[in-house]
Amino acid sequence: MLGDVVVPQGLIAHGRGECFDYLLGEETPEEAQPAYRAAAALLKLSKRPVIAVNGNAAALAHEDIARFAERFGIPIEINLFHYSRERVEAIARLFRGLSVPVYTDHDVEIPTVSSRRRLVSSMGIYSADTVMLMIEDGDMPEGLRRLGKRVISIDLNPLSRTARNSDITIVDNLVRVFPILTREMMRISREEAREILAQYDNEAVLGAVLRRIRDRLSQLSRYNPE
Repeated sequence: MLGDVVVPQGLIAHGRGECFDYLLGEETPEEAQPAYRAAAALLKLSKRPVIAVNGNAAALAHEDIARFAERFGIPIEINLFHYSRERVEAIARLFRGLSVPVYTDHDVEIPTVSSRRRLVSSMGIYSADTVMLMIEDGDMPEGLRRLGKRVISIDLNPLSRTARNSDITIVDNLVRVFPILTREMMRISREEAREILAQYDNEAVLGAVLRRIRDRLSQLSRYNPE
């Protein structure tokens, strides 16, 4: 079934990002914790959040995404770079039976996005106040923010356009994200959420993650098994 969900280009793109997991030690970096808290805070305060799912995200974590969406009542939209109706329907089948909407009809465009990701649902991403993107690579965050939306991204590469142009970037492997994000959603009150967002600095978080990678590379370069 998952062979209908992913495309070779997507697997290649995911492989590029996956190399950063090795640089992070294949574990959630402490430096990502402020982003987790800020993402949970923003989702808690948003009136119309939407989770955008592409093929790689569906293949890696559709069960975690489904549980998270169901638990917190957040709709899902299938949004693809390499678009085909067949892929949209294959991914949507992975989310069949949820009580939240799963948007698959793309009837409007985001004008400043160059890829096929510009095709979105008027009921989903286009009407959202907050959009969560996963394993993104491109101009989607910029396009969404130009429409006045807040963007949460999950991206292992702290240097990507997605990471740099999102309001909140969780630098972690998608397979680890949703259990952690669920815990943060359960911990944070709405009052705390406002304070967390007021203090959050995405550039500072990305800088801290990069320093972690730098320090780890420096440590590994001195490694002597003897």
